[in-house]
Amino acid sequence: MSTILAAGARAPDFRLHVTPDQVLSLDEMRGKRIVLAFYPADWSPVCGDQMALYNQVLPEFRSRGAHIFGISVDGAWCHQAFAQARNLHFPLLADFEPKGDVARAYGAYRASEGVCERALFVIDENQAIAWSYCSPIAVNPGADGILDALDAMPTTGE
Repeated sequence: MSTILAAGARAPDFRLHVTPDQVLSLDEMRGKRIVLAFYPADWSPVCGDQMALYNQVLPEFRSRGAHIFGISVDGAWCHQAFAQARNLHFPLLADFEPKGDVARAYGAYRASEGVCERALFVIDENQAIAWSYCSPIAVNPGADGILDALDAMPTTGE
């Protein structure tokens, strides 16, 4: 298992494809709470369940002022088909080329298998990591840790 970036570290900026022709950077999200959910691959059983769970609790993330993004090394076309099949209502970012570059920056790349770890990051409005967690690759980490981390963050304006 990788050693992921810990709370207190600055979240590395990135520019990743959201769709085949649309790119998003972390810097564009400055001033917002961000949840990054790195996962190994689209279409695998645990990943599908994990992303479906986050889709179900999306209102809970939003009520806490957070935007969630899934990230894997799959390409934008694969993400698009996976999100459509799973009826996901949050973006999946393609860490496709250079493969795993963003996952490596977060310490969440499993080089021996060429996939992302199942790693979670909550990033505050100033782009500092407020909480991080790396789950065993075969275990769905759920949403409780994310929600607890968001609840522990100071409210905007404090």
